[in-house]
Amino acid sequence: HMVDSLSCHDESVFKKGCKVIDVGTGAGFPGLPLKLLREDIELTLLDSLNKRLNFLQSVVEKNALDKVLLVHSRAEDGARKKELRERFDVAVSRAVARLNVLCELCLPYVKPGGYFVALKGAQYEQEAAEAQNALKTLGAELESIRKISLPGLEDVRAVLYIKKIKATPSMYPRRPGALEKKPL
Repeated sequence: HMVDSLSCHDESVFKKGCKVIDVGTGAGFPGLPLKLLREDIELTLLDSLNKRLNFLQSVVEKNALDKVLLVHSRAEDGARKKELRERFDVAVSRAVARLNVLCELCLPYVKPGGYFVALKGAQYEQEAAEAQNALKTLGAELESIRKISLPGLEDVRAVLYIKKIKATPSMYPRRPGALEKKPL
């Protein structure tokens, strides 16, 4: 998990002192490994389960990490909050949803000029093709794909770097039912 999480790090994307949000952080991946690697980043860990955030709070405290904020919210709801919408240089997410849905959940957090970095598995090419309409609708474009090979694993993985070109229309993200039933 640590090596996989760190595979997305790129200094041209994660600039010094950047504000990063990990959407659907779960056990803190990839956000916490990135913070351990780069103390200078300001990290927000967002998750819908308070139980996970309580665990992450103890990890943050035991490791004396500063500039870490924990937010209890569904991604769809958090992206509508003024203090979170289009406030981040980078949004990251790992193992949350298919890319077309994930774009709608993550891109509203990213300010224009910033990046959404998605860690994806074997179907990354198919997901990237499926997400083209979502990217256009949400004001972003796929800038690059980096294939990843992890030590001791033979599975296929990739990191997708999505650049936010313009503001996301205020109607996005839609409510959970619409997101899943009619993905962009």
